[in-house]
Amino acid sequence: MKSILVMNGPNLNMLGQREPALYGHSTLADVEQLCRDTGDKHGIAVECFQSNHEGELIDALHRAGRAVKEGKMIGVVFNAGAYTHTSIAIYDAIKAAEVPVIEVHISNVHARESFRHHSYLSPVAEGIIVGFGVEGYALAIDGLVAKLGSQ
Repeated sequence: MKSILVMNGPNLNMLGQREPALYGHSTLADVEQLCRDTGDKHGIAVECFQSNHEGELIDALHRAGRAVKEGKMIGVVFNAGAYTHTSIAIYDAIKAAEVPVIEVHISNVHARESFRHHSYLSPVAEGIIVGFGVEGYALAIDGLVAKLGSQ
């Protein structure tokens, strides 16, 4: 069975506690269950990973790129949190690993502070889901499967 990796970056372990008016009341465990349930609908295994450390996220992208090349993985659904707006290293990792990524944001980053309007990841992403709350993760999995699931 092929898989999808759902990756979450810094502070997403605080979902349900951090600014619930903006991010909602769902916890990271709730998001991970939603992702696994969505994967089950497609016959796809979903692996989940969260880290507050940029290097660990980069290492996970490298592993995912190898798994895609081996035909074991379809790609990555990635909410990089604030690293979206700051990390050229994550951009480079996605590009170097040649891993298909769907970029996800719970809130509409374009309706927020101006520093959140720029994404270093968007130019190397297969697609972007923004502003649909945690349901955006399910939409990203659906989109990744629709676009690349048969490859």
